[in-house]
Amino acid sequence: MNKLSLAAVVLAASAGTAFAGDLPSAKAAPAAPVVVSPWDFDIGAGLTSDYLFRGITQSNHQPSVAAHGELRYNWTADYQFYVGVSGESIKFTNNIFPVGSPAMELDGFGGVRGTHGAFSFDLGAIGYGYPDSPEGTRIDPRYTSTAGVIGLAPRNPTFFEIYFKPSYAVNDALSLGLNVFYTPSYLNTGADGEYLSGTVKYTLPGQLSAFALSGEFGHQWLGKLDSVYTGNNPDGYVYLGDTNGKLPDYNYWNAGVAYTWKFLTLDLRYYGTDLSRTAAYQLVGIPTTVNGNKSNYADDRFVATLSFDLTSKDLK
Repeated sequence: MNKLSLAAVVLAASAGTAFAGDLPSAKAAPAAPVVVSPWDFDIGAGLTSDYLFRGITQSNHQPSVAAHGELRYNWTADYQFYVGVSGESIKFTNNIFPVGSPAMELDGFGGVRGTHGAFSFDLGAIGYGYPDSPEGTRIDPRYTSTAGVIGLAPRNPTFFEIYFKPSYAVNDALSLGLNVFYTPSYLNTGADGEYLSGTVKYTLPGQLSAFALSGEFGHQWLGKLDSVYTGNNPDGYVYLGDTNGKLPDYNYWNAGVAYTWKFLTLDLRYYGTDLSRTAAYQLVGIPTTVNGNKSNYADDRFVATLSFDLTSKDLK
């Protein structure tokens, strides 16, 4: 091959390489957008050594089991609607006050949650139901009592509250909150009730981040009972409240530590109120002494609770 022919071959080869490099390469198809469902849920259950509601035992200072389920709809990244149910085992009465007691509490709740930077809120309503409540036999068919037993309680203490719970995240570890509740008929007694409390929670840093310290201090205001409760009736029953039918107001607090591992939480907490045993009896109508209108249902208590909580993210 002469020099001219060789040069032509080299030129053609190099030109072919250059032309191929100038051609646009095939681009990968764009990834399909990830579709995130606005629906979510939360389920959980737990075992506690004493089921307390604002410092008042609902289980006669005995262990209680509970479970809950919640359906959520994320309207936007900052607003969420929710509705749910929960159930707890309860025991209102004891061997001194042996009238019938519902075996469980069944609650329904719903509302909206919102977040604006470090601020968040929860606005909603909750109904406390007692499907097993005994039938009333005295004075008024709405109420129940037993001959020879001091006290008078609503036949069905079902009632509801509306609530507003704002909170503020000071930083990643510290958060502050308020709880505001209102009911027009506390435990179906006709007495209105307002509850206000402040909360604080601190998550420990570093390797101790599974631990969180928290506490709450609040005040429960309660109004005057329906007239069926006030004074003494011809059968000798002593009704709830003081001689004017007023339920006692009281302070309530709790403080404790929680340890969370994955979806399990162990909570160790101390609860207390400033109710005397006489005032506690006026509030709950369940005596714990044979002679004397006194009740230990509001005594200070140490409570241990083991629970689990799962959302859809935990199951993926």
